[in-house]
Amino acid sequence: MSGEERREQILSILREAKEPVSGTALAGRLHVTRQVIVQDIALIRAKGCEINSTYKGYVLENKAIFTRVFKVIHEDADVERELKLYVDMSGTVLDVFVYHKRYGVVKAEMNIRSRRDVDLYLSDMRTGKSSPLKNLTSGYHYHTIAAESEEILDAIQERLQKEGFLAQLKDYEPVDFWKQDNKEKEHV
Repeated sequence: MSGEERREQILSILREAKEPVSGTALAGRLHVTRQVIVQDIALIRAKGCEINSTYKGYVLENKAIFTRVFKVIHEDADVERELKLYVDMSGTVLDVFVYHKRYGVVKAEMNIRSRRDVDLYLSDMRTGKSSPLKNLTSGYHYHTIAAESEEILDAIQERLQKEGFLAQLKDYEPVDFWKQDNKEKEHV
């Protein structure tokens, strides 16, 4: 097994784990020394994957490994309902972006994972610190959503459709995000 294959195995084990996995346990399963595991963990972290070391072992911080981009439209009054839909269905709102005919893609990171995050975001909007990016494009905007499975993303898409939030793509938009292959990401 190559080093790259071993690191993929480590990620797979951590994704499936319900509790922390010790370096000794990983070493035993992969037939290498604990020092090799420590080095592999460092290489995986260098690629941006969040692995925490606890006294009980390693934990993959964010197991959400599938993403999908949704184009949506709604009024300001529906922002809370839309964001809570994502988090209530086990999604994470990674970002918001718009495709402006003149300025191209304008994007902002969000990282909304819970109702508390939604409330904090809405509080910032209400205090006038900023306004929704969707207002640049008459309510049309996109969100990249992360989840632990394709099934969760499918359920979110169905719910967005049912709520009337999904929007059709226009001819001038550069990519049909819904038809892209949604490949498993190495990390989120």
